Amino acid sequence: MEEKNIIIKFENVSKVYKGGFPALENINLEITEGEFVSIIGQSGAGKSTLLKLIYAEEFPSVGSVYFNGKSLGELSRGKLPFHRRMIGTIFQDFSLLSKKTAYENIAYALEVLGVPDAEIAEDVPQILDIVGMTDKADKFPHQLSGGEKQKIAIARALIHKPLIIIADEPTVNLDPDSAMEIMELLMKINSFGTTVVLSSHHKDIVNKAQKRVIVLENGVIINDSPNGKYKLN
Repeated sequence: MEEKNIIIKFENVSKVYKGGFPALENINLEITEGEFVSIIGQSGAGKSTLLKLIYAEEFPSVGSVYFNGKSLGELSRGKLPFHRRMIGTIFQDFSLLSKKTAYENIAYALEVLGVPDAEIAEDVPQILDIVGMTDKADKFPHQLSGGEKQKIAIARALIHKPLIIIADEPTVNLDPDSAMEIMELLMKINSFGTTVVLSSHHKDIVNKAQKRVIVLENGVIINDSPNGKYKLN
């Protein structure tokens, strides 16, 4: 069997914020290409900080974070946008542009990069189809439900064909049925070979995946279960 590439590696990583608040302590972690990993823990456990270190919004106080074999600490400021384009990010607040339709929200992510119109016209419908939102292409955000908005946000994150998807509490503002639909969509995306790193404190959502679960508590990894057998209290 071919050995999979390690796409994310944390090596003795600690993060201390101003004022001496320790967010993460001595994190050692490897995530391989194509994995689906859930990062769970209570509010303040360090989940969001860990994700921010991956897309280089934050940097370690101690230790190193590697992405696809390269140390993020050695990236120049000019190369940060290129690094972030390899990562699709999804958050709980959707962050859709209110005066653009679902189609236009997704297309805009390509327009700002100067992607040709013909390529945009080909790619956006394909992504809308993947997330099951073809019939909502002409709707504005205020005409969409919370679950539909999150599907458009996922489509926007996918449009760059990223190496990984990072989803930071993507279901926290959704009803249970919509939350489960979002989880199923993330699993579908993972089945295409895209690495997915999910932050959540939602028991049913995490258990749905039956994939690797990493438990954070007070900035420390206290459990790393390869098959999602760890159950939240």
